[in-house]
Amino acid sequence: MIDEKSYIEVRGLTKHFGKVLAVADVDFAVAKGELFGFLGPNGAGKTTIINILTGLAHPDSGTIRIGGIDCTGNSKAAQHLIGVVPDESNLYPELTGFDNLCFCAALYGMKKAERQARARELLNVFGLSGASDRKFGGYSKGMKRKLTIAAGIIHKPVILFLDEPTTGIDVASARHLRQLISDLNKGGTTIFLTTHYIEEAERLCDRIAFIVSGHIVQVDTVEHLVQPIQARHILQIVCANMPQDIQKYLSASFPDLEFTTPGHGLIRVEAEKPVHVGLLVRFIEERGGEVSEARRIRPSLEDIFVRITGIEANHMHKEKEKTGGGR
Repeated sequence: MIDEKSYIEVRGLTKHFGKVLAVADVDFAVAKGELFGFLGPNGAGKTTIINILTGLAHPDSGTIRIGGIDCTGNSKAAQHLIGVVPDESNLYPELTGFDNLCFCAALYGMKKAERQARARELLNVFGLSGASDRKFGGYSKGMKRKLTIAAGIIHKPVILFLDEPTTGIDVASARHLRQLISDLNKGGTTIFLTTHYIEEAERLCDRIAFIVSGHIVQVDTVEHLVQPIQARHILQIVCANMPQDIQKYLSASFPDLEFTTPGHGLIRVEAEKPVHVGLLVRFIEERGGEVSEARRIRPSLEDIFVRITGIEANHMHKEKEKTGGGR
């Protein structure tokens, strides 16, 4: 049951594109002041849901309330409450950073003096004051992303929608943006964020919804999601000259342990009780492997995501590489 006091309420949201079911009877709610995240692979339906909530697409069925306003029949009814940062920038390359912000502020009816002051304030906050008179088209990816977020909050919205905010930008810019997003939330802004970066969701979000193929498969806090596997013991072994079929031999010889090979030269071990590292290392090396590292790791949101969704972590990492991630 969705709390009637929720700031964003969605019930039975469904959307088809032709014969493809993009969003499948989705229910969720976001509390006032919460930083709520949608976590899932590309094509899971994250952007479609944001587009529906912000009036850029229409659902086939379902109800939507934003800030207590029924937006089901009028997607623009709550526009004055929200800011939107799309996955691709919607700013004008031929305008300067300053002029882009002023133009966006004018669309919200802000007076000239007010919008100019707000534009300068945001350029300073986002570290872009030195580039304020440069054309947006000449900005780096990280700078473009920062200015796009600045444009989304130019009118001081109480609810902010962020679609893949750090995709394709460098590590330093991503780190800076995450801090800015966290600061906005601490300042009282309710934030709905989509991402396929597991560590980003874990760092930023109060609660997370796992979404796969248009279906929400789990919604909870990071703390509650990770809790069921905190007692498990996880070991990662780095091995050169990985012996052929080593996973099969390990599983047969150590039936109480779970073995996977998540990447080249990696062996992951999970167990309900402490793992005898020396026995495993000797077993591998006796079969020609060269173990360079064996370390215990803390269970993470990534482990939970793999367990619940069935999507392997390396699939998400490949998506990260394709979009220029690496964070």
